[in-house]
Amino acid sequence: MASQEILREGPSSGSLINDPKIRSLFFQTLVIVLVFGSIWWIVQNVIDNLHRLHIASGFGFLKGRAGFDISDTPIAYTSDSTYGRAILVGLVNTIIVAIAGIITATVIGFIIGIGRLSQNWLIRKICTVYVEIFRNIPPLLVIFFWYSGVLAVLPPPRESIHLPFSSFLNQRGFYFPRALWGDGSWLIFVAFLVALAMAWFVARKARQRQMATGQQFPVFWTSVALIVGLPVLAFLLAGMPLTFDLPKQSTFNLTGGFQVKPEFLSLYLALSCYTAAFIAEIVRAGIRGVSRGQSEAAGALGLRSGPILRLVVVPQAMRIVIPPLTSQYLNLTKNSSLAIAIGYPDLTATAGTVLNQTGQAVEGVFIMMIAYLVLSLVTSAVMNVVNARMALVER
Repeated sequence: MASQEILREGPSSGSLINDPKIRSLFFQTLVIVLVFGSIWWIVQNVIDNLHRLHIASGFGFLKGRAGFDISDTPIAYTSDSTYGRAILVGLVNTIIVAIAGIITATVIGFIIGIGRLSQNWLIRKICTVYVEIFRNIPPLLVIFFWYSGVLAVLPPPRESIHLPFSSFLNQRGFYFPRALWGDGSWLIFVAFLVALAMAWFVARKARQRQMATGQQFPVFWTSVALIVGLPVLAFLLAGMPLTFDLPKQSTFNLTGGFQVKPEFLSLYLALSCYTAAFIAEIVRAGIRGVSRGQSEAAGALGLRSGPILRLVVVPQAMRIVIPPLTSQYLNLTKNSSLAIAIGYPDLTATAGTVLNQTGQAVEGVFIMMIAYLVLSLVTSAVMNVVNARMALVER
C-alpha cells in the first residue's frame, strides 16, 4: 500500500528540483537574464567608450555634407549631398546588383542543373566541370578573375569591340544606346501594367477552366500577345515618343549612350556564375527527388521528354528546390559586400567611407547591419510566399 501511495503521488511530491515545470521555468528565466544582461553589458561598454573618446553618438551626422564623389550613381547625387544620401546610393547599388545577380544566377543555375542530368555525355560533363570549378573557388577570387583576368585585358576605347545594336565593349565597360522618353511615355508604362494584370487574370481563369473541364488554354502566347501588344499599341498612339542616344567613338573615349562600368560588370558576373553553381546542384537534387514513376506515367500518356520535364518533373521539383534556393539568394545579396575589393560603391563601401570621415563607427555598422537584415527578410518573405503557392494542397 505504501508503494502504491508513493507512485500515486508522482514526482510533484518530491524535491522542487525534480519537478519538470519548475526546472524548465528556472532555466528559461536564467537564459533570459543572461541574454539581457549581456546586451546591457555590451551597450553600457559602448556608451562608456564613446564618452571616454569624446565621440558624440546619434544619427545627426547623416545630415552633414558628404564631400566625396561616387562613381556609380543610379539616383541623383553630388559631393554636396548629405551622408545619408551617399549611404542611400550605396544601398540602391547593392539592390541593383543583387536583383540582377539573382535573376541571372537562377537562369544559369537551372540550365546547368538540368544539363547535369542530360543524356548527352558532352553536355553533362561540361556542366559538371562548371559546377566543380565555381563551387570550389572563393567568391572573392571569382570577382578578381572577372575584374583583372577578363575585363582588364579588353582593348582600350580606341579599339573597342563592336557589338550589335550600336554597342561597344572595352576596358572601361560596356556601352549601349540610352533610351530617351518623350511626352506621353507614361501611357506605355500604364499599358504595360494593364497587360500584366490582364495576363494574370487570363492565367487564373484558364487554370479554373482546366480544373473544371480539363480543357487547356494557350496562356503563354496569350500573355505574350498582351504584354507585348498593349505597350506597342500605346507607343504608337502616343506618337512614338522614344529616341536613342547612341554611343560614339571619339579620340580617347566613347561619348553618349549608357555606360556599365567594369566594377559592376565584374561583380555581377562573378556573383551570378558563383551562385549559379550552387543553384545547379539544388536543381539537380530537386529533379532527382521526383519519383521516376511520374516521368514513366507521363511517357505512357504519349508526352515527349521536353514536355515531361517542363510540365511534370520541374513543377514537382520546385517544392524541393525553393527552400534551399532562398539561402542562395541571401548568400548572393550578402556576398555583394565583397564589391569593396574592386571599388564598386555598394552599401559597404559608401557606409565605410562615411564611417571613416565621421568617426561614427557604431552608427555606421548599425546602419549596414539593419540594411542587410531588411534585404534578407524581404527576400525570405517573397520566397516564403512563392513556397506557399507551390506547396501541395490537400483536397
